[in-house]
Amino acid sequence: MSVSDVQNINTWITQINNDYKTAVSVDCVIFGYDDDAIKILVSKCDMPPFKDEFSLLGDIVRPEETTDEAAKRVLMIKTGFTDVFLQQVQVFSNIKRHPLGRVITVAYYSLIKIDEDHLAHLEKDAYLQWIPVSEVKSLAFDHYEIMHTCFQQLQKQIREQPIGFNLLPKKFTLHQLQRLYEVVLGIELDKRNFRRKLSTLGILKNIGESQSDVSHRPAKLYSFDEAVYEKKKTAGFNFGL
Repeated sequence: MSVSDVQNINTWITQINNDYKTAVSVDCVIFGYDDDAIKILVSKCDMPPFKDEFSLLGDIVRPEETTDEAAKRVLMIKTGFTDVFLQQVQVFSNIKRHPLGRVITVAYYSLIKIDEDHLAHLEKDAYLQWIPVSEVKSLAFDHYEIMHTCFQQLQKQIREQPIGFNLLPKKFTLHQLQRLYEVVLGIELDKRNFRRKLSTLGILKNIGESQSDVSHRPAKLYSFDEAVYEKKKTAGFNFGL
């Protein structure tokens, strides 16, 4: 290594330590499906000038973490879940996006089931709240832009991959599945065509059970056959719903 190379390295180290003081964070758009609505999990912000506004859930990436590990940590702490769908979406690096200084954030979105276990965990944190995406008009920082970008990614990916099942109970009706897609995509789907497509895909399993405690005729219950899907995917299967 030449003297000039050493000088360059020393210059870079000085710049990193003194001039380029930048933090990296993760922000998680946590989607859930409940009451016929797509919702996001938010928290009340306590940082001026956004105090008492809703914000996404996130944190600074620790020195010993990757961004994926930081996002999983946030999810585990806030939802109580460790094995959930998690997708990195985009980096947001607007110079003035954070009031405390230069913070570059990596946005993720995740899909979780809003079930009794999750709701019980949620009761431990009074600052957390589920709100429908359709009712979100603003968020702290640049979190509205992050949420919108992640929701667009969800709308794209739910057509290309069977990720929607992460939002439903393990046992569901075909009507529940169709309503999920209609709510996420913001469109009305033809019942006959939707079910014909599902039949063609061959990735649903009729579990031999029907709904209970309903006032109408009980519908058959199905589950997502992940093993069959993985085999089909290996063979070049195109989900395309």
